[in-house]
Amino acid sequence: MCNNAVNLAIDWDPKNRLRFCALQSNVGRALLQFHGREADDISSIVFVTQNGAFTKSDAVLGITEELNPLPFLPLRPFSKLATLVVPSFLRDLIYDGVADNRYSIMGKRNECRFDADGEFDDKFLDDRLAES
Repeated sequence: MCNNAVNLAIDWDPKNRLRFCALQSNVGRALLQFHGREADDISSIVFVTQNGAFTKSDAVLGITEELNPLPFLPLRPFSKLATLVVPSFLRDLIYDGVADNRYSIMGKRNECRFDADGEFDDKFLDDRLAES
């Protein structure tokens, strides 16, 4: 599911605002620690902004705010509405249910999107950033 979600986010990020990394990578671990999380905490998706690190449904909705699957269908209003109307404990309960069943929902893949021409190089954080 993670791979599918990243693919959608790459495709639906017209302003090129989102960047990705594996939480297990050096830069992922450094970002987790910088935001007060354990370096080995891979229990949830994490969305990092200038305002902090968000997990579970807050992360999903934060990412969704940046996506436009179609020019006339920005997702920001839907994301804002869900944040305001649905309590976080209920959103997180739904997030956990999807996360626990992600392989039966989306299947499991052994490979990621192939990028032979480097088109998406700027979308993924370089592990060397963790060294700075």
